[in-house]
Amino acid sequence: MEMTDLWSSVLTLGVGFIGFVLRGYVVEMQRLQILLNRTREEYVTKVESTQVLSQIMGKFDRIEQKIDRLVERR
Repeated sequence: MEMTDLWSSVLTLGVGFIGFVLRGYVVEMQRLQILLNRTREEYVTKVESTQVLSQIMGKFDRIEQKIDRLVERR
């Protein structure tokens, strides 16, 4: 085998390996982009969180009133 054939083989393997590694990074970036888009779509807005929080606080107020009535009975 001549030196040029050996050098050509080494360069081919090196470029192939670099291409394989870069392809892995591109696939991972695409996966992360999809996850980021999903997160943006499913993110709770401020208005929605405020509504849910006020519902929760209303339930806590009712529980507190029930506890107060139980304490007053005793």
